This record gives sequence, structure tokens and C-alpha cells, in this order.
Amino acid sequence: MKKQTQTLRDIARETGVHVSTVSRALNPSNGALITDDLVDKIKAAAERLGYRPNRLAAGLRTNRTMTVGLMIPDITNTIFPPILRGVESVLEPLGYAVIMVNTDSLASRETLLVDVLRERGVDGIIHAAVLRDDPKIIEVARAGTPVVTVNRKIEAEGIPAVVNDDGLGVRLVLSHLHEQGHRRIAHIAGPENLSTGRFRRKSFEDAVARMGLPLPPEGVIQSARFDEAEGWRCAEQLLDDWNPTAILCANDRLALGAIQFLKDRGIDCPRQISVTGYNDMPYLDRLRPGLTTVRIELFGVGQESARLLVRMMTDPEATAPSEMVLPVTLIKRGSVGPPPAD
Repeated sequence: MKKQTQTLRDIARETGVHVSTVSRALNPSNGALITDDLVDKIKAAAERLGYRPNRLAAGLRTNRTMTVGLMIPDITNTIFPPILRGVESVLEPLGYAVIMVNTDSLASRETLLVDVLRERGVDGIIHAAVLRDDPKIIEVARAGTPVVTVNRKIEAEGIPAVVNDDGLGVRLVLSHLHEQGHRRIAHIAGPENLSTGRFRRKSFEDAVARMGLPLPPEGVIQSARFDEAEGWRCAEQLLDDWNPTAILCANDRLALGAIQFLKDRGIDCPRQISVTGYNDMPYLDRLRPGLTTVRIELFGVGQESARLLVRMMTDPEATAPSEMVLPVTLIKRGSVGPPPAD
């Protein structure tokens, strides 16, 4: 025999309060309108009776599904789980469910998945895979779906971004390398179609110019992807064309690929060439040598992007900041040392 579904009216009868009070107590967004003791009593009764909210019915009444789409570029990249956890830490207590999709950094797949999320009726989208030029997400945002980009920016007005202070991060790394005695510092840049790739490269070139360091055209190599294979390829090209004593990489995966190239060629890191990364993805401290890198607020950008999206979803008239910049920290490990004597 099918078990009878419990309703708000059943909980009201059990606790001796009005149905509207039960509804407020079980709604994370307004439970604070009644006392904590009463909220606890009602929640205990709901648990005892086996009550489960009907999200579909609620969505039909409110025109909200209490779901949010989270788009990431690469599910295998270890920087994204902390971002997801940060997003969930804000959204789950408010009753939202997160639908995560993986774009594989392909524009065609992103377009498909944006449509899938919209067909699912998500109330908003947090986009960690956005391109600098992204017509599809601009179209979606202008059609009324709240969108926040995280860790990356799009070159369009009206789409807020939660990012890290990449300019400061690059300057911190360069200063550290300079203090160690390095003067020939090369850069493996991130993809040009991503804001992180372009801005970190510009920050590097500007800082090197201010410091008066030599930087021939062959001292900067553009990667096609933020991955180890590209780090290996770019490091090979750098050493074929120039003789740097240090390589500043635009992310950790590029740095890991560069270090692997050095190992394959019998070049010691850091005794012969120092290498740095960016992001401080998990487990870097367990490598030998440990990777010197810039720690960004992975959990924090997830939290702040979720808070900003909630504000946009619940108060369409609210003014969202165009950009929120979080602090970064230089993490010194074993991949940097003094340059070899000439």
C-alpha cells in the first residue's frame, strides 16, 4: 500500500499552529520571522511525520524552481570542487539545489548546456567556464536569467563577476623571483580567449616593464589550454628560443607540465630553472619540489558568487556590483631558488 504523503496541514495539526506558520518555519528564506524554538518544534514534527516538500508544486506557485546551474570548464581540474563547495555552502541552507555541468571548454558544448539549464528552469546560473567573448551567455542574461561569472570575466556590461586579484598575484610572484636574483623571467600565458589568460599576461608584461627586466618577444609563449600538455609544449619552445632562469606560469597545470618537461630534459628545478604557478590547486604541497604559486580564494569565490546570485534572483531591482575582487596570497615552496651562476 502506498504511503500517504504528509502535508503542511498535517504538521500544523501535529504542532497546534497555523498552516502559514508551518510554511514560514520550513522556508529557509523566512524562517527567521518566527522564534527559533517554534522553528525547531515544527521541523522536528516534519521529520517525524516524514514530510518532504513538493518542489515542483512550489515552483508552479512561485515561478521559481529553487535550482541553480553551475557551469565549469573541466570536471577533472581540482580547483573546481572547492568552488562548488563554496557555492553549496550558501545555496543549500536557502533550499536551492545545484545542477553542475561540464563544458570541456568547448563553446559548442557550452551553448548546448546553457539551453539544457534553461529548459530545466534554473533560477540563475553561476558560470566558471565563461569566455571573454560569449554571445550565448550575454543573450541569456539579457533575456532575464540572473548570471554571475566566477574566477573569470566576460567583456560585456551587466554580467557581474567574482574574481581574484590577478594583478597583485603576478606582481607578488615577480617580486619573489627578483628577490631571489632572477632577471631573465619568462611567462607561459593562459589562453587568449579567457580573461584569466589575457589579464595575467598583461599584468606580467606591465610589471616586467616597470621593473626594467629584459623581455624579448620569445620570452612569452601563449598556451592554447590551461593544462599540463600545453605547459610541456610551451616550456620546450621557451628553452629552444631563449635562456630564462625562471618561468612564471599562468596556472598550476601549466607549471606542472613545464616542470615535467625540465625533468624529461634532465634540467633541475629549481637549481637550474625556477618555475611558479597560479591558483594553488589541492595537493601541490605534496609534490617534490613543492610548487611556488599564488593562492586564490577558491571556496571564497564560490561563496561570494552564490551570495551575489541570490541577491539578483530574489531582488531583481537590486544593483549588483560589476566586479568583486578577492585577495590573493603568495605561497612559497621548493620550485623557486636562486638562479645558477652565469
